[in-house]
Amino acid sequence: MKLLDELSEILGQQHVLTGSDAAQYGIDWMKKYPCDPLAVLRPADTAQVSAIMKLASASKTPVVPISGNTGLVGGTHAPGALMISLERLNQIREIRPQSRIAIVQSGVILANLHDACEEHGLTFPLFFGARGSAMIGGNLSTNAGGSNVLRYGNTRALALGLEVVLPDGTIVNLMSELHKDNTGYDLKNLFIGAEGTLGIITAAVLKLVPKPRAYATAMVAVASLPAALTLLNRLQDETGGMVEGFEFMPRTYMDRLKQALPNLVPPLGYDMDMTILVELGATAPRDVTPMDDGSIPVVSFLEETLGMLIEDGLVQDAVVARSDAQRMTMWDIRESAAEIIHSRKPNVDTDVAVPLEKVDAFLETALHQLKEIDADAETITVSHLGDGNLHFTIWPTRDDAQLLGSLRDMVDEIATDLGGSFSAEHGIGLSKLGSMARLKDPAALATMHKIKSALDPAGIMNPGKVLP
Repeated sequence: MKLLDELSEILGQQHVLTGSDAAQYGIDWMKKYPCDPLAVLRPADTAQVSAIMKLASASKTPVVPISGNTGLVGGTHAPGALMISLERLNQIREIRPQSRIAIVQSGVILANLHDACEEHGLTFPLFFGARGSAMIGGNLSTNAGGSNVLRYGNTRALALGLEVVLPDGTIVNLMSELHKDNTGYDLKNLFIGAEGTLGIITAAVLKLVPKPRAYATAMVAVASLPAALTLLNRLQDETGGMVEGFEFMPRTYMDRLKQALPNLVPPLGYDMDMTILVELGATAPRDVTPMDDGSIPVVSFLEETLGMLIEDGLVQDAVVARSDAQRMTMWDIRESAAEIIHSRKPNVDTDVAVPLEKVDAFLETALHQLKEIDADAETITVSHLGDGNLHFTIWPTRDDAQLLGSLRDMVDEIATDLGGSFSAEHGIGLSKLGSMARLKDPAALATMHKIKSALDPAGIMNPGKVLP
């Protein structure tokens, strides 16, 4: 009680939430890891975050930072801990069009940053389904991915600088606006992807890019995954890397879409074995200026390329979006994945990455081994195919903890054996600790533990996550 009283003096009593007032923060989006935090703290600025951490450090009280709470791996599970919500640190301090950077606090909602950049003809190129509630701090802490990593990279590639509060309350100013800075260790990237286990990100300098002035978007049925990669490489070569999205939805995905969301009808129907959502984003006048007949060059290019690939037999059919509404319908089909996947329980929802040329081998091996473990289980797959990231979900025949664990282990081991990763964009949190213990290089794990011990010797920062 003394600690909560001291925190109330710092934040104001209305920003120290307990009991029923804190309950909503203890339920993550998956509703798989509910908890009762000691209190939820809502600081207004970095100085208050620092003051909180000094008290927590002195009392050795565990602390769990929280942003939009849209994670999928239990990264904000905080039983008996202080949850620090960054929702009030929500200011976009500056957008500098000439430098193409944004300086923001970590509680800024991703969609709000998109809106603010749009009036300058720019965008922060991180897009995924939860952008209406996910916050920049969480994006950075999990090194979030999404649908256009292929062109712009994960969140780590989009950050120039950070402000971080360490477990003892020290404020580390890493708010560089530089693209080149070789002054010692790259501390910024130590905190990005650490899931709040090393400190709390309170602000960031982010890279912006020109917002595409025209899109060419299509649903494409391909004959095989190698054919899909041929399509991807041809588009990349001939556009100079304008492919923003390259999303794979096999027949299993379309079958579940029809059941769960019958109003979202795919342009090519439900019966294609392999459907790709491809999108090009163009900014150059030569690609976006309408021709005399009203056609848009980048759209015409995509149509012509798809036509040639149909003649070659690599593409079976294609529909190119003719309006923004048609384009958004195509993306709605893809971005409904989480709703579709989690509409049925139990499920084993995985997030793996493999080298591009091994996606086919992963799927073949996973389906074969699944038959040996749970012959009647069903699957649904969706993939950021352009970067090798697969969300291979299993709906097992029974809700048995041992079975679910075996299935997750199977998927993670196949990905690792193929030279891939058992966590591509969702992080580790709680749900992947077992895979970290079994599959991560022991020397790498030992090094991570040393870093954790050096920065957080009392182990108060998001305890029990990431490191087994």
